[in-house]
Amino acid sequence: AGRLMQAELEALDKALGNPKRPVCAVVGGAKVSTKLDLLGNLVKKVDALVIGGAMANTCLLAQGHAIGKSLAEAELLDTARAILRTADDSKCAVILPVDGIVAKEFKAGAESHDYGLDAIPADGMILDLGPLSIDRVRSAIDDAHTLVWNGPLGAFEIAPFDTATVAAAKHAAARTRAGKLVSVAGGGDTVAALNHAGAADGFTYISTAGGAFLEWLEGKD
Repeated sequence: AGRLMQAELEALDKALGNPKRPVCAVVGGAKVSTKLDLLGNLVKKVDALVIGGAMANTCLLAQGHAIGKSLAEAELLDTARAILRTADDSKCAVILPVDGIVAKEFKAGAESHDYGLDAIPADGMILDLGPLSIDRVRSAIDDAHTLVWNGPLGAFEIAPFDTATVAAAKHAAARTRAGKLVSVAGGGDTVAALNHAGAADGFTYISTAGGAFLEWLEGKD
């Protein structure tokens, strides 16, 4: 199969097969629907799960928070609740945003402000994690010996909504360089986000397997 396949399998084994615990997973991106199997599998295997991106909005909506005009999948609220229950049963700590960077439109230079979850404006969209949430993500990374990362934490394509992704990626890279963390990341958006943050070189391993990396996170062969 070749050396690249060997390196991939060895890295994945360190990440979830026989990891040094605690294990933290960071999962972001737009849709819960594309990552249902992944979330369902991870909550049974990791000690902490950070959920960011628009996926977090669906979970917040499922918990009864008002999220204004933020992107979310209203038809998946029961599914989101079921995943959160499974996490609870499996003693997996789920870390959701406690504040968000909100703008009225998604475009470069749009005026944005940090709001707590109890004060999201009805005409606003959550486009990134707020500073309190970023601190929580950093703490989760600090507590972990192993990190698995898939998906950006906000709308990282447009500044300033890349702040959380960049901050978390740089923090993970610094912990890895210091020998305190084994960090494995994969998926197209993820690689782009880590490169954007200038943090990819600091990770233990960046998967080149694309969709197969996601299937592995879902517990498939």
